[in-house]
Amino acid sequence: MINIAVFASGNGSNAENIITHFSGSDIASVRLVISNKTDAYVLERAKAKGVPSIVVPKEQLTCGNPTDLIEILRHHRIDYIILAGYLLRIPAALTENYKGKIINIHPALLPKFGGKGMYGMHVHKAVIDAQERESGITVHLADAVYDNGKILFQATCPVMPGDTPEQLAAKVQDLEQLHFPTIIEKYITGELK
Repeated sequence: MINIAVFASGNGSNAENIITHFSGSDIASVRLVISNKTDAYVLERAKAKGVPSIVVPKEQLTCGNPTDLIEILRHHRIDYIILAGYLLRIPAALTENYKGKIINIHPALLPKFGGKGMYGMHVHKAVIDAQERESGITVHLADAVYDNGKILFQATCPVMPGDTPEQLAAKVQDLEQLHFPTIIEKYITGELK
């Protein structure tokens, strides 16, 4: 059984979708949810699904030595980390310990509209402002640089004239809900490389 930790900073709809996808699976199980915010709704979602959660403050990650977090992950025997709306850069010590085993989803088609500050509505507004004809999702391996790792999968949706950032966000979220758990499963089982 593959043990997964989901990192999330906010609402947690992707985290809940991943937990539900692997519930009862003989392939993998979400063993832990980690957030950097004590008031993140993802913590409530995890509790409702019976998944333990931990808050790891930003300061613990940005000090450059996240040994406590690495020990927590080892204690829970975590094999893979899934970033599902996690807004902090992952420190190099963590990416080195989990090289090739940290999967992120980005609400745009990388390499465009990635990097520091490109999250949530900021991304959707930037896509619309650039008059792009399509947007979508990118599932990729994460490293110590924002939105930088190997792309595993992309799915697109049209950007229609007059779309608002909120309307585009809804289209992108539909793609996230449809594809993210399946792509995670394909990657961790070796079907997708």
